[in-house]
Amino acid sequence: MNAYAPILVLGALAAAFAVGSVVMAALTGPKRYNRAKLDAYECGIEPTPQPQGGGRFPIKYYLTAMLFIVFDIEIVFLYPWAVTFDALGVFGLVEMVLFIATVFVAYAYVWRRGGLEWD
Repeated sequence: MNAYAPILVLGALAAAFAVGSVVMAALTGPKRYNRAKLDAYECGIEPTPQPQGGGRFPIKYYLTAMLFIVFDIEIVFLYPWAVTFDALGVFGLVEMVLFIATVFVAYAYVWRRGGLEWD
């Protein structure tokens, strides 16, 4: 347990700083509210009315988010491989080539289907 004590202390300090910052901002911040400050801000443009329960997002938004996650996961797998490249030898190289080829096939499919074009 002694090995984890510094990590726990750092986590407690970070949480205390975050909570303390929010509390101090609420206590010391200005309290002059008016209608303009309570409205949603959309880059100086008058906010458009939204239907009850929120609006519908286009499917392109979700596709772009999923593509980001897929290619982000690829990078997560590349870092440990790069660190242990010498220890893995030819087996690690072949496995990574297969992994990157699989991701490249997915990328080519998305590109061909027009998933990377934002209309």
